[in-house]
Amino acid sequence: MIVHRFMTKNPVFVAPDVSVSDARNLMRKERIGCLPVLDKSNGLVGIVTKKNLLKAGPTAATTLDMYEISYLLSKLKVEKIMERDVVTVNDDELLEEAARVMADGDISCLPVMRGKVLVGVITVRDVFHAFLNALGARHQGVRISFSMEEKPGQLAKLTAAIAEKGGNIVAFVSQDGDDLTERRGTLKISGIDAATVELIAQSVGARLLDIR
Repeated sequence: MIVHRFMTKNPVFVAPDVSVSDARNLMRKERIGCLPVLDKSNGLVGIVTKKNLLKAGPTAATTLDMYEISYLLSKLKVEKIMERDVVTVNDDELLEEAARVMADGDISCLPVMRGKVLVGVITVRDVFHAFLNALGARHQGVRISFSMEEKPGQLAKLTAAIAEKGGNIVAFVSQDGDDLTERRGTLKISGIDAATVELIAQSVGARLLDIR
């Protein structure tokens, strides 16, 4: 899975001299959580998130009324509150690498670049949708989680047996087992029922962890 397949293309952005008030209203209108900030040459110079907007607003202890607050935010510019050290990702990067960067850095949104040009943004929500797609969540079928010996040919035995019975694998995810001797997997299978899938798994030495 590559970033450009899951990113939001042609993202909404703002200029550094846009007011914080306008940036906040734009986020609400577009229902987005971040705004890349581009200069007059369309170069990426920063990013504004909901977290930045919250920090820019008054605390609960303020004595200002709503009109005074609105006035101050209309005068405060995005360039004063934006993140300047922007973490980005290339559009041809692997999605799992983008997800790792986001998880490790506690980042909810990454601008996606092609060279020096902003071509999209990838968000936690986009990664979540990719996860649903990888697990076949929107497909009907039998879902199994299993464990098999970590050696060549084991998975091939299982998939071949499924195909022989008329089953069609619509999703597959692999992950590390409890130790180095085993590998866990999750399959979504259409075309055959759960009882048949269970018999197939047993016939090839797969240990069923869950079936539904």
